[in-house]
Amino acid sequence: MNLKKLIFIILLINFIVNNNYSQDINIAGGGNLQDWANLKKYQKNNEKLIKISEPNRVVFMGNSITEGWSFFNKNFFIENPFVNRGISGQTTPQMLIRFKPDVVNLKPKSVVILAGINDIAGNTGPISIESSAENIISMSEIALANNIKVFICSTLPASDFPWSPGLDPAPKVIKLNKILKDYCNKNNLTYVDYYSFMSNKNGGLKVPEYTSSQDLVHPNKAGYNVMEKIILKALK
Repeated sequence: MNLKKLIFIILLINFIVNNNYSQDINIAGGGNLQDWANLKKYQKNNEKLIKISEPNRVVFMGNSITEGWSFFNKNFFIENPFVNRGISGQTTPQMLIRFKPDVVNLKPKSVVILAGINDIAGNTGPISIESSAENIISMSEIALANNIKVFICSTLPASDFPWSPGLDPAPKVIKLNKILKDYCNKNNLTYVDYYSFMSNKNGGLKVPEYTSSQDLVHPNKAGYNVMEKIILKALK
């Protein structure tokens, strides 16, 4: 991404988050961007954290896979200077909008970005793999511009979506992960490879080791235990 595009993205996000008129910016189908991105979910907690200095703070940005982490192992976030900023169902465009208040404003040392699966599921409409990758890369470059170390995680394996079956996500996950890994290698960033450790031969999460046959997308406790070992090793 060139510098002009990065500056434009940062300015756009600043406008959306901080401009009083942003409440009137509508999205397709009605509503506004602030509500669409659910900026209010962590607003009060963010206001408290901003006042607390923590030099080793790590923000985990993501969707329900990140949000659910705290339910399976709350101590992972309590015992470490980790902040969970996952929101269920979110796609990368929504995360990009809330990246400043939920990540940058908290002045973390590092950010762990885990995203993409809801884009593939089409939760907020059709989006190409390339656009999903570009949104994740944009979050990364905004973080780097604010002296935040970046850890980009592979999208977790998935063979089907119970809420939207028949989309054949496995090859799309592989394609997205390749783009993200290549970007990390090219830019000397850490690529956190959950996929290789958790996928079965069909490109889905291992059942019943890491997810249930009724879920297929979200890790169980054993799955999160694997993820914790991988990310803790990367963060050292």
